[in-house]
Amino acid sequence: MKNRFRNALALAAAGAITLAGCSDPGADTGSDGPVSWPAQDADLTGTTLTIWAAQNSNTVPDSVIAGFEELTGAEVEVVTIPDPYEQGVQTKVATGDKPDLAFWQPTGSQLTALNASQNLQPLDDAPWLDAYKPELRDITGILDDTRYAALITTPAVEGVYYNKEVFAANGITATPTDWDSFVQTARDLKAAGVTPFHEMAADKWSTQWWVHVLLADAAADGLWDRVNANEEQFTDPTILGAIESYQALIDEGLFNEDIKTATFEDQGAALLAGDAAMVMQVNSYFGQLQSLADTEELNQKIGFFPISPSGNTGTFIPDQSNALVAFKTGDEQREAAARQLLSYWMGDGYQDFVNAQSTVSLQAGVETPADVPEALLSVSDSVGTSVGSMQAQAIANPDLYIYLADMIQGTKTPAEVAEATQAQFAELAKAQGAEGF
Repeated sequence: MKNRFRNALALAAAGAITLAGCSDPGADTGSDGPVSWPAQDADLTGTTLTIWAAQNSNTVPDSVIAGFEELTGAEVEVVTIPDPYEQGVQTKVATGDKPDLAFWQPTGSQLTALNASQNLQPLDDAPWLDAYKPELRDITGILDDTRYAALITTPAVEGVYYNKEVFAANGITATPTDWDSFVQTARDLKAAGVTPFHEMAADKWSTQWWVHVLLADAAADGLWDRVNANEEQFTDPTILGAIESYQALIDEGLFNEDIKTATFEDQGAALLAGDAAMVMQVNSYFGQLQSLADTEELNQKIGFFPISPSGNTGTFIPDQSNALVAFKTGDEQREAAARQLLSYWMGDGYQDFVNAQSTVSLQAGVETPADVPEALLSVSDSVGTSVGSMQAQAIANPDLYIYLADMIQGTKTPAEVAEATQAQFAELAKAQGAEGF
C-alpha cells in the first residue's frame, strides 16, 4: 500500500454544527450517559474532522471520506503518525493531543493503553451493530463490558500461508489437520529437499505467532484468564513448553538457513517463488504478497489454513488497520460528527469501502467483492471459530517477540525468554493495578 496522505482543507468554520435528522432509536448508554447517533446525511458544513492513521492504513479511509464529504459537507483530514504507530499515539494522547478518530488495535490491552474509559467515546448500541455477521459482532473492541472500537475489516488471523504449487509438486494433496500432521508435512518436504518454513527473525515481530498458535488449545481453555489473574505464568509448563517446541523446530532445521537475517520482504518473496513451502503469518503478510503478484497469480499459488495443536483452530489478533476508535475531545458537536462518520462508514458507505479495499465484508447484507483473493476468503472463514491471541486476551502485551528473536539469535534460552516475558508482564499488570500482582 502506498504511503500517502489524504489532505483536507485546514480551515474549520467556527459556526455551530447542524445535526439534522433524528438520532438512532438505540442510544449509547456508556459511562457518560446516553448520546445521540446522528443521521448519516446530517449537514456538517463547516466541520473538520481528523483521523489518525499509521503508514499502512492512511489510505484506507479514502473512499469513505470522499462519500462522506460529498454527502454531509464535512472536511475530513487524515494525519499519518510515524511508526511505531502505537507508541506515537499514546505519547500524543498523554499530552492532551487527540484526534476525532483513530485507527487502533481493538484489543483489551491496547484499549487499556489508551485509558479508554477516560479518552474514548463508548460505542454501545451503535446503529450498525446488528448488521455484523453474528460471529463477528462481539469478537473484539470491548473492554469492561463497554464497546470502544468499531471493527471495519476482518481481524487478522495467525495461520499458515502455503505455496500450492510446492505442495502439489511434492504429492501433498491435503492441508494438515492438526499440529502432528503439520510437522510431519514439514519433515516430508525437508526430506524432498524443500525448505518447509520461512521465518524473518531480523524483523522480529512474527516470531511470536508460532508460540501463539501452539497455545491455541490452552487459550480456548482459559489460559489468558489464568495468566491475567497471576494463577499461571509464562514460566509454567504450558507457555514455556510452546517456546521450547518452537526452538525444537528451528533446531531440527525446518526453517530457512538465513532465519537470523531474513526480513519481512524476504519472507514474501520466498513463499511466492516457492523457495519455502509455508509461512506462519497474519493478514498484513498477504498485503506483502499482493504487492508482488496479482490476484490471478495469488489464487494459483497461495493458500491458507489455520492450525492448532489439536486441529485447525485459528488464533485471531486484530491490528490497528482493523478498527477505529472515537475520542472524547470535549467538543460535543465534533464528537457527534465523529459518531456520524462511523455510522456512514459502516452504513451507506460500507459497500464502496469493501469494494475499494477489495476486502471481505463483515456484514451479511454487504457483498464481498469478486476480486478478493481466495486465501483471504479462507482467513475470513476461520475467524468465527478462532481463539484470542495474547494481544487479544491478555491484560498486557509484553515484548515476547523480541525475546523470541533473541532466542533465535542465540542470546537467550527458551527458559530465559519465558522469564523475561513474565517479568515484563507482571510489571505492566502491576502498573495497571491488576489484582494478584
